[in-house]
Amino acid sequence: MKNIFTYSTAFVLGLALVASPEADAQQFSKRKQYNSVGFSLNAMNYFGDVTPVTNFSSFRFGATRLGAGVSITRRFYPRLSGRFGLTYGRITGSDALAADPNDPDARFRYNRNMTFRNDIFEASAVAVVDLIENRNNYLKRPDFVPYVFAGIAGFYHNPQGLVGDNTQGLASGTYVNLADVRTEGQATGYSKTQLSIPFGGGIRYRINRNFDASLEIGWRKTFTDYIDDVGGKYAPKASLTTAAQKYFGNEITRSQTGDFAGFTGGAAGGTQRGDVGNKTDWYIVTGVTLNYILTPRIKNPKFR
Repeated sequence: MKNIFTYSTAFVLGLALVASPEADAQQFSKRKQYNSVGFSLNAMNYFGDVTPVTNFSSFRFGATRLGAGVSITRRFYPRLSGRFGLTYGRITGSDALAADPNDPDARFRYNRNMTFRNDIFEASAVAVVDLIENRNNYLKRPDFVPYVFAGIAGFYHNPQGLVGDNTQGLASGTYVNLADVRTEGQATGYSKTQLSIPFGGGIRYRINRNFDASLEIGWRKTFTDYIDDVGGKYAPKASLTTAAQKYFGNEITRSQTGDFAGFTGGAAGGTQRGDVGNKTDWYIVTGVTLNYILTPRIKNPKFR
């Protein structure tokens, strides 16, 4: 995917998020700090090779899947909080549904004929910056607060490919784990554990004394092009040895089975299978969160 979120931008934004003015630190005492726990219902999608158009803004709404998450947040200063979260979701993609065979720019992807799903388990740590500050305790927090966030995340993924009609003895309609199959003839399988940079924004609404609700959208810039198992070039047919390699690395392609007659190149070894250039995949999480504020313990003053 297009690298619109550069490393330098991430570095500058990170400094801006973690920096807290000295005045805030002096006026926002520890007695005003508090914790909250959140439970989220999310929608997950992705930007990558198996989308209608191979750019950052392209995704297919029909590929959206539901997910869930939990989080704990610590408010440190009037504008700044830290949040740790665990998220589960699924991303999906299908060339048959996303690519138009009559579109010259999409015809290649339709011919590729890849269909995948990928369950993603993510752990993230982000800094949350409120655009409306609260110098008081949680009881006097504003009713509406827009906010932005950025941080670091690690995720586990394991893309699976859908088996269609084949001559390799694979059960049609089943899914096969692809990370270790090496469908592009890689010397070693790609790692199922990866890092990403989460960033985004949302708006938080105060329901009552202890409950907040928020609507949030967050992008994850990953450092892999294989969350959809498509990233490089087709391997030479002779180098594919296992049934899964032969099917996903070659036979699944329509021109190899006669379903897309007249398409030149097909799945010949060395021809492009994924995006041209060093592009990485992204995924996006849109969610509604219910936060419960843990009532801080109030220490009574000691009298002598």
